[in-house]
Amino acid sequence: MLSAALILSGCSKKNAMPSAGNDYAVMTVKTSETELNTSYPAIIKGQQDIEIRSKVSGHITRLLVDEGAFVRAGQPLFEIDRTQYQAAVKAAEAQINVTKSSIATQELTVANKKMLHEKGIISKYDYDMAVNSLEGLKAQLAAAQAQLTNAKDQLRFCTISSPSEGVVGEIPFRVGSLVSASTTQPLTTVSNISKMYVYFSMTEKQLLGLTREKGGIKEAIAQMPAVKLILADGKEFGQTGDISAISGVIDRNTGSVQMRATFDNTGLLLRSGGTGSILIPTHEKNAILIPQKATYEIQDKKFVYIVGADNKIKNSEITVLPQNDGKDYLVTSGVKAGDRIVIEGVSKLKNGMEITPISPEKVAEKQAKARQHMKDGKLPNEE
Repeated sequence: MLSAALILSGCSKKNAMPSAGNDYAVMTVKTSETELNTSYPAIIKGQQDIEIRSKVSGHITRLLVDEGAFVRAGQPLFEIDRTQYQAAVKAAEAQINVTKSSIATQELTVANKKMLHEKGIISKYDYDMAVNSLEGLKAQLAAAQAQLTNAKDQLRFCTISSPSEGVVGEIPFRVGSLVSASTTQPLTTVSNISKMYVYFSMTEKQLLGLTREKGGIKEAIAQMPAVKLILADGKEFGQTGDISAISGVIDRNTGSVQMRATFDNTGLLLRSGGTGSILIPTHEKNAILIPQKATYEIQDKKFVYIVGADNKIKNSEITVLPQNDGKDYLVTSGVKAGDRIVIEGVSKLKNGMEITPISPEKVAEKQAKARQHMKDGKLPNEE
């Protein structure tokens, strides 16, 4: 009887199922045609944001546009009080007339002095003094004419016009406000939004991976695919854009480099100062995608656990593309189609462990059952 009991006991241990705590979700690696979108927070700016400032001092007498209006190049925006500048123009014109009259009189004097000098009635000194006085008056005329030109410019600056076409921004100064060239805040901003610049940042590590993969910055820009723009409301902008520039300076504080995408703004939907997200797609015909949660890192290297035929696991270093969607990695080496990898709980595993592989669907089913047991107030082992 004792021998039979020992035999039965050995058989029961041999046929015992592995503990449920040793169950791990496993997936079989497959290749597929896929497109990954890497998302980057972005700031939207007009192709040209021009601050409008006054070149003269005075009170605003007229606002000729409103905020948000589309204006053409040369279109008047503000009128500054012209009274003092009109008076300056008239004063300069009067000074020119007075100087011209003095010049005419002095020319007669010079002619008379010349005749008297030729007859020996006056000395050469008297004649030269008359000529010098005439030259001095001509210099005064040139100065008066320059003053008139400046006065007319000041008068012209009383009408502030848009230097380019675009959309008018905020107008902080209204009729009656005193403005000048030294006013800190601009009168408004005109944004040329026919094309929009969308700025986003890529980490130094991502940039290095990208440039090494493509063979340089210029090659990377040339080979970058068309990018998409997701607006603040979560909807995709109707047109794609192109990566047009990469900054040559890496921000020391953030360790990132600024990049710029250019979008045509047909319909003027985009406005300067807006926010969104840039999506950079990566298209692969025979892609190997694995969940990011299936990986772990050691000294900036990524690893996965491959399940062998005997259900023992072995770690394998993998390389992935720098672009990712935040959920999956596109693997370039380290695993191949047909390999089985552990996709959950990898932090609990050790190289050489034997596990019980189960499907992700089975894991989800067990988790749902556990949640239902908790909801019903049952222990996990209760049925």
